Amino acid sequence: MNFEKLDGVSEEQLPIAKHNLHGWKHFLGLYAGEHVAATEFVIGATFVALGAKTMDILVGLLIGNILAILSWTLITSPIATQTRLSLYTYLEKIAGKSMTKLYNWANVIIFTVISAAMITVSSTAVRYLFNIPAQLNWYPTNSLFVLVVLAVGAVVVFVAMYGFKAVSEFSGICGPWLFVMFGSGALVIMPALSESVLGTTTLHSFKDFITIGDQSIWTGVNAFGKPGIGLLEVIGFAWAANTITHFGLIDMALLRYAKKPIYGMATSSGMLFGHYLAWISAGIMGAGTAVLVKKSIIALDPGDVAFQALGLSGFVIVIIAGWTTANANLYRAGLAAQAIFTRYSRKQATLAVGLVTMVVACFPFVFSQMLPLLTYAGLLVVPVGAIVFAEHVIFPKIGFSRYWVSFQKLTHSTPAIASWGIGLVFGFGLNTLNVMSFYYLFLPTWVVTIIVYTLLAKRYGADKDYTEEKAAMDKHDKLVEAYHEHQASIASPIVEDTSLLSKTLGTITWISLAVTLGLAFFTMFGSSNMTAYLANREIFYTYGFVCTVIYFTAAYWVLRRQKALQA
Repeated sequence: MNFEKLDGVSEEQLPIAKHNLHGWKHFLGLYAGEHVAATEFVIGATFVALGAKTMDILVGLLIGNILAILSWTLITSPIATQTRLSLYTYLEKIAGKSMTKLYNWANVIIFTVISAAMITVSSTAVRYLFNIPAQLNWYPTNSLFVLVVLAVGAVVVFVAMYGFKAVSEFSGICGPWLFVMFGSGALVIMPALSESVLGTTTLHSFKDFITIGDQSIWTGVNAFGKPGIGLLEVIGFAWAANTITHFGLIDMALLRYAKKPIYGMATSSGMLFGHYLAWISAGIMGAGTAVLVKKSIIALDPGDVAFQALGLSGFVIVIIAGWTTANANLYRAGLAAQAIFTRYSRKQATLAVGLVTMVVACFPFVFSQMLPLLTYAGLLVVPVGAIVFAEHVIFPKIGFSRYWVSFQKLTHSTPAIASWGIGLVFGFGLNTLNVMSFYYLFLPTWVVTIIVYTLLAKRYGADKDYTEEKAAMDKHDKLVEAYHEHQASIASPIVEDTSLLSKTLGTITWISLAVTLGLAFFTMFGSSNMTAYLANREIFYTYGFVCTVIYFTAAYWVLRRQKALQA
């Protein structure tokens, strides 16, 4: 068969081939690494500062994160696995290049801000080493802190430009370690909280934990002494925190590789173990640090919290978690910018966006306001997800044609652009009028955008007959399928590293994690008084850091050996 028609087509413009699909274990690891990040330190402490109650946190975060998992599984994953396309490619097919360019601008803004926040978070660990005061205003108050941010930012930008593939591979091995360190931090800091509330370093029941939570962590009173947020707000934020990726459909780019739609459930590794446990652990670490250093939690930054809970390993977790997350998002921002300014390469576009990101990162408000920033970012792109949902899911059910914009050979979709604009006005209008909690604004915005787009699309010809155009598209799809079958027949098989050395190194990584967690448990349950606690904590600091070094050395060695086999 002749595949010349596809020679000039970018691989990103084609559906993912069957031989490139992944199983559920891949997505468990992917979402575990993606959603245990430096933001968890900020968000966990923010719930404390906002005055949530203990049971609201335990129940609300569970419900909200389950709703997020269901959103990926029922909305994002089916569309991704049926089309095998990224959102960007699918959007161009249904809304034209003008809409895609606007959407890329939105992504540049969103991912630039998120990258800046992660650079700032990583810098809080570095500034601790140089004894630079915590930056608590929206603007920087120390010139040396600015230099630290610029230095950390320069590394992030350079890696995003030239070495992102290596970093993405390395970040994949960070997931298990990050889980262990967040859990260990909460265990290590708990005796200090218990001593301050119960007068003893030892907890005897779950009721003791609730008492400590109510009196010292999630007290129901915010940082200004007023009643805090309630159960509905906690549920709303946990659900809304990732609207950009599930209702907003950006994770079509990841889930298009899933063999089955049900693999959307694999996001539970990120939501339940990542967000749920990490946010709770971060809240405990933040409250415990406030007790130990005798400061308000709003006067602390992630560097303070991580060091008090984890010692030197705390510096590592803040730097790595912020670094890997910033790199991934800056890479996305660079891709979006390059799609707008096609005359420039991705590296040039990433450099330009990176320079802006470094400047923004100098202002601490970008990480101190992560909750509203994430929620508003989601609100910005949810209307786009609604447009895609309407076209892909609703249109076939009501007799409209998918891809009617492509069938009409339009580069500009008035219904899509107008619907997005109306959705934004509606959503942010509700927020201005304070009609409802801004955590839930994405829901009515999504519904209204679907209705508006459906009505406008009908007016512009979505309900017309496109039999000939559909036949031509079916013919093209069969050509792509044959092309993928040809690629699969000539592809090199993946070689797994089953050598004794690699297996031994893998065992060492798990042993180092188990020792770290064991030391944390011993610090919490083996400290009969404050003297014993301080001694046990020092042991954890020392040997926990040794285990960290061993883990990353062994894990990276395994990665390099596996890469060598593929070369």
